[in-house]
Amino acid sequence: MEVKPGYKQTEVGVIPEEWETKSLGTVLNKGRLGGNYANQDAEAELPLMKMGNLARGYFDLSKVQFITPAVRPEPVHRLVYGDVLFNTRNTLDLVGKVAIWRDELPVAYYNSNLMRLEFDPEQVCSNEYANYALNTEGAVSRLRALATGTTSVAAIYTRDLMKLQVLVPPLPEQRAIATALSDVDGLLGGLDRLIAKKRDLKQAAMQQLLTGQTRLPGFHGEWEVKRLGELGEISGSGVDKKSRPDETPVRLVNYMDVYRMAFIFSADLGHWVTAQPHQAQRCAVQKGDIFFTPSSETRDDIANSAVAMEDIADAAYSYHVVRLRLNEPWDLRFRTYAFKTRAFLNQAETICDGGGTRYVISLGKFRSLKANVPPLPEQTAIAEVLTEMDGELAVLEQRREKTRALKQAMMHSLLTGSVRLV
Repeated sequence: MEVKPGYKQTEVGVIPEEWETKSLGTVLNKGRLGGNYANQDAEAELPLMKMGNLARGYFDLSKVQFITPAVRPEPVHRLVYGDVLFNTRNTLDLVGKVAIWRDELPVAYYNSNLMRLEFDPEQVCSNEYANYALNTEGAVSRLRALATGTTSVAAIYTRDLMKLQVLVPPLPEQRAIATALSDVDGLLGGLDRLIAKKRDLKQAAMQQLLTGQTRLPGFHGEWEVKRLGELGEISGSGVDKKSRPDETPVRLVNYMDVYRMAFIFSADLGHWVTAQPHQAQRCAVQKGDIFFTPSSETRDDIANSAVAMEDIADAAYSYHVVRLRLNEPWDLRFRTYAFKTRAFLNQAETICDGGGTRYVISLGKFRSLKANVPPLPEQTAIAEVLTEMDGELAVLEQRREKTRALKQAMMHSLLTGSVRLV
């Protein structure tokens, strides 16, 4: 293949003539594994970063575990702003993740499945640059090729990691690249903060409007409080996932559909199974059906809800899901918000039964859960306010996704040298 002037062919592709390729071991001063610390889900003084907390380029703190209080970690394993961490063990698809610590928590330590990478400042201008360089498509692909093990348990050993070929531009160009990408990260951070603020405002509005603490103009009078069993039919015993011959194919509303979404449309359902005709009919999905998750690994994930926003042909609900079919008119959009207040979820967390590895709410206890029921016109007005807030959030999230896509394109162009900064 012809190489254009000013570029050269290397084992990792075509790069500018001034750039070098080096093994990771030659640009590192040190790689330090974390500690093998006993840890727990219950909140304690010292958070512990594990392989699940590393995403591509950043830390994910949606689920954090803590060092057991009786254990005192070594000071050398405490994270410092700018530390670059490498994930040595994970699934085959996820092993080799690299992320930079930006003091997401006031204090945190890292465990023995993570390695802190300390770079030679005479060859790598900054940890920020290193984090970007190790998260390009090419670097991720080369890291994945080093992994050994099975699909579920894989590792990248230090001896192999040190052989990883990395691109090393001149230091001034590294600094220029890191600055350009940091500017985009700053924009993303601003969008993340704005989205978080909007979500908090929406959550506060839901709490006020859906409990009647704040009333919209023009609405007065008492609300009703009803048990779910009074509102309609609570049904379990849905369709299982077994595939049997000579039965009716159905698309399944399953646990994860309800867990992840507030609205369910035909386009959301791609899980096909078979069911006996009478079972498919009994478990059919109709517009307005409300589905709940009756079990979860943690208390705070129980009783999530989602609503079928249309009549969905050939659809049925899973035996891992509970269906509420109302026997009174409710605004369709209001249904998607009504069961997401902290007050309702606290009820569910209080009455669920804990045993083994899961928390469960029986059908009888589901029927006893209470919900606030405003008059239909007020339901519609509340839903309009919350839907407008959701629309604002959706616009911001789309903008964030476009900015992320721009950053990925910039990383590919700048960190392969196909576009040079002047």
